[in-house]
Amino acid sequence: MATNEVLQAIPHRPPFLFIDEILQQDDKQLVAKKHVDGSEDFFQGHYPGNPIMPGVLISEAVFQAGAVFLSKLYADKMNSDSDQVPVLTKINGARFKNAVRPGDDLYITVKYKEHVGKFVFLDGSVSNGNNQKVMTVSFSVAVNKIEPNQS
Repeated sequence: MATNEVLQAIPHRPPFLFIDEILQQDDKQLVAKKHVDGSEDFFQGHYPGNPIMPGVLISEAVFQAGAVFLSKLYADKMNSDSDQVPVLTKINGARFKNAVRPGDDLYITVKYKEHVGKFVFLDGSVSNGNNQKVMTVSFSVAVNKIEPNQS
């Protein structure tokens, strides 16, 4: 269950919310947690009988943690212009080291690297409750204005 702190920081909502709580944050990094309880719909079809969490969803957890980190780090800019959102612009070197299974706790760390123009560069990592590395990734985001839906 996501905390209010997470729900206030990003627009994502279940079933596409992959962060439950923020454990720690300062101006250099954020650590979040996600409990994978096994009731998630993707487990029904992703390796039935031997369920593992899809890597793309583990990556999404990192990117959502990055969005929470930026929403807090740049709270003044984001709140003063409410149509600004962080948008993923680049993914580098994603490496998956261990599977995530029902019952696992994920500890997601996002670290600030640098800010160049409108781009913010971050490193992300995920480990499980046994302190085993699950994945690492470098990525960047840009803070962009939300464009009205043209449909």
